[in-house]
Amino acid sequence: MGLTYNQIAGRSVERIAALSDGLFAISMTLIVFEIRVPDPGPIASDAQLWSALSDLAPRLVTYLMSFLTLGIFWLGQQAQLAYLDHADRHYTWIQLAYLAVVAMMPFSTSLLAEFIGLRLALIIYWVNILLLGVVLTSGLRYAQHAGLLRAGTPAAAVGAINRRAFVGQGLYAIGALLALVSTYWSIAFIVAVQLMFASGARIPLLRRI
Repeated sequence: MGLTYNQIAGRSVERIAALSDGLFAISMTLIVFEIRVPDPGPIASDAQLWSALSDLAPRLVTYLMSFLTLGIFWLGQQAQLAYLDHADRHYTWIQLAYLAVVAMMPFSTSLLAEFIGLRLALIIYWVNILLLGVVLTSGLRYAQHAGLLRAGTPAAAVGAINRRAFVGQGLYAIGALLALVSTYWSIAFIVAVQLMFASGARIPLLRRI
């Protein structure tokens, strides 16, 4: 019996990684476009320029938060792809769904920057992060069940990836709940979590997750 299209399509891990790198790079670039140079018309002094730059603070904060978010999830995907022997059509579509959620990050970032004091904008941003985690971990679980992982892949490595995702999503959920108190508290907590993950090797607690 000959092979079917579904059996041969989407098997290249390298192509998934290449597409992912490109889309992450575009998303990381688009979020900075929301930080615009102040209108020079009404600015005639250093004090006025400083005031105009201060008004950009919400966009600077959301840019930092989203750049860290994308960096963390790019790294998470790379950790997963590194243990794949090959992909298949279903796994490739899971990764395409993941990239679709990545592509939404510039929108949710812009929305939060524009309405930084409103809970709904923060919740939409958090849902974007939640979907990133859900789709990414779904890909790893599918890869396990479909036999896509390289022979000899240690169970500890898979466990570490899943554990990092679970703990991260739990902390992000706490951050989202803080929006009930203040969206600013919520954002500050999420940024702190991201900074901890970015420097996790230096924090004893995070070395275990």
